[in-house]
Amino acid sequence: MSKTLLKEINKRKTFGIIAHPDAGKTTLTEKLLLFGGAIQEAGAVKSNKVKKSATSDFMEIERQRGISVATSVLAFEYRGKKINILDTPGHKDFAEDTFRTLTAVDSVIVVIDVAKGVEEQTEKLVKVCRMRNIPMIVFINKLDREGKDAFDLLDEVEQKLELNVTPLSWPIGMGDRFKGIYNIWEKNIKLFSGENKQKISDGIEIEDLADESLTELLGEEDAENLREEIELVTGVYPDFDNDEYLKGELQPVFFGSALNNFGVQELLNAFIDFAPNPLPKESETRIVRPEEEAFTGFVFKIHANMDPNHRNRLAFVKVVSGTFERNKPYLHVRLGKSMKFSAPNAFFADKKEIVQESYPGDIVGLHDTGNFRIGDTLTEGEELNFKGIPSFSPEHFRYVNNSDPMKAKQFEKGIDQLMDEGVAQLFTMEYNNRKIIGTVGALQYEVIEYRLEHEYNAKVSYENINIHKACWVECKDEKSPEYQDFLRVKQKYLARDKYNQLVFLADSAFTIQMTEQKYPSVKLHFVSEF
Repeated sequence: MSKTLLKEINKRKTFGIIAHPDAGKTTLTEKLLLFGGAIQEAGAVKSNKVKKSATSDFMEIERQRGISVATSVLAFEYRGKKINILDTPGHKDFAEDTFRTLTAVDSVIVVIDVAKGVEEQTEKLVKVCRMRNIPMIVFINKLDREGKDAFDLLDEVEQKLELNVTPLSWPIGMGDRFKGIYNIWEKNIKLFSGENKQKISDGIEIEDLADESLTELLGEEDAENLREEIELVTGVYPDFDNDEYLKGELQPVFFGSALNNFGVQELLNAFIDFAPNPLPKESETRIVRPEEEAFTGFVFKIHANMDPNHRNRLAFVKVVSGTFERNKPYLHVRLGKSMKFSAPNAFFADKKEIVQESYPGDIVGLHDTGNFRIGDTLTEGEELNFKGIPSFSPEHFRYVNNSDPMKAKQFEKGIDQLMDEGVAQLFTMEYNNRKIIGTVGALQYEVIEYRLEHEYNAKVSYENINIHKACWVECKDEKSPEYQDFLRVKQKYLARDKYNQLVFLADSAFTIQMTEQKYPSVKLHFVSEF
């Protein structure tokens, strides 16, 4: 194994940031980039006075609504490490994109709003991380506002998210009384200086909290409080253990205010110290390790029209093992054909540059003319497929109609490309060929309508339809009389998905129950593994 490969693997950390909408995830991403020297001035997501919009939100609709719709990839260097951040949409309507992104990260930072505590979307996402034992760091944000007591919050995180936490930094006051952060991990204090709370003093080393200088810094009352609280913290919570964190069994907690840039550097430094380097990944046949010489990687996201002037699609590939090289032929496993890529991209939000080589942990963007689907594997010849990129049954369903007969071609192409991207799922009815779009959230329909109009010049209208769930149909013996009867009786409710798999669109939970009783040999699934 080459020394270069090992060195590059040890340099890399790839992680995702997850949170409920509005917990300050995009702001935190901005500040991390600021420390990495990747951007000169951070643009707050909310304030419309500042026309500088956040670097990671580059689709027009995101700028208008102030939310992140697509997952963006950002890379920067910090303290000799190359850090890849996958910023995920927090909005629940885009949950599926986020679930897929979690297959491409090695660790996760969970952002929690100090006032709102643990919210529903955070619970869902953390559950997925727990299922996969992804190492997690918790960042409690917005301490410049009034919020819940730190101890109550930690209890909430333990109970609702079922995590085992240990604080590595601690807030001194909050809201108007927020003075700074005591770093338990490095034993120092950082205080706000200046009236506008935008400047941060350098860390003041304090080895021993009993020291008198603490009282001079904070005043009698705050110093006493901090001493008591830290004593409690060290008494109640376990010591930090790196191995337990890497196994996903212990979650360190940091406090701060991303907007005021506070506590972010502590988070980043600790992250560099103990977050995992690129990890092995399971395929259907074996476990693939990053240090293997041969390249392997998989597509976890497809994004159409990164540049609206050119109809281009980009497939995001996570490098799992070996070195990806420009212009070298690789095997596209599902299609069984060899492909080479003359302009592979590395990312910095909407800025891209062509790379010669990429290493495990990196995300490479490959220009695609329609060859890729989510979940596809690229290798140097070995036939293997990575596991765990499912498609879930949508929650909302609508008929989709082309409103302008003259634009039929644009309409077809637009729908086709957006569905490849995994924005939503398309079902075509068996008996009349009408198209139905299924999405995780209702906001998706607006995004589809907006993008069809602005990127493909096609107009679309929707019609409601009563569907409860989409069930993928499986039957061992397709010639059996029972299966034939099922096809005949249910023909009005049968459709094909994009990959031509048969789907039963049930109008209620009761219908599903009755169908399963009547046709025991026909299995109905709510998840399709791609």
